[in-house]
Amino acid sequence: MCIVISVADDLPKIAIWDPDEVSILVARGTATGELIREVAAILTIDLGAPASVDDRLVCFCGTLVQLPGELTALVAAVDSSCGPV
Repeated sequence: MCIVISVADDLPKIAIWDPDEVSILVARGTATGELIREVAAILTIDLGAPASVDDRLVCFCGTLVQLPGELTALVAAVDSSCGPV
C-alpha cells in the first residue's frame, strides 16, 4: 500500500506520519521547500523508502508519491520561479 499525502490545518509540526491512515499529514501554509524536505525525511528515514535522485518523492514500495492538488500547484510555482530543478 502506497503512502498518501494530505494537507491539514493546525498540525503541531510541518509533517506527521499517520500510521492508521497510511498517510503523511502536512501543515497547510508551510514553505514548500521546508515541507518537501520534511516529507522526504519521513519517507526515507522513518519509513525506509529509497532516497530519490531527483526532487520526486518515492514510497517505500518504490512508486512515486503523489502530492495533493494544492501542493502540486505550489511546487510547480516554486520550481518555475527558481529555474530548472
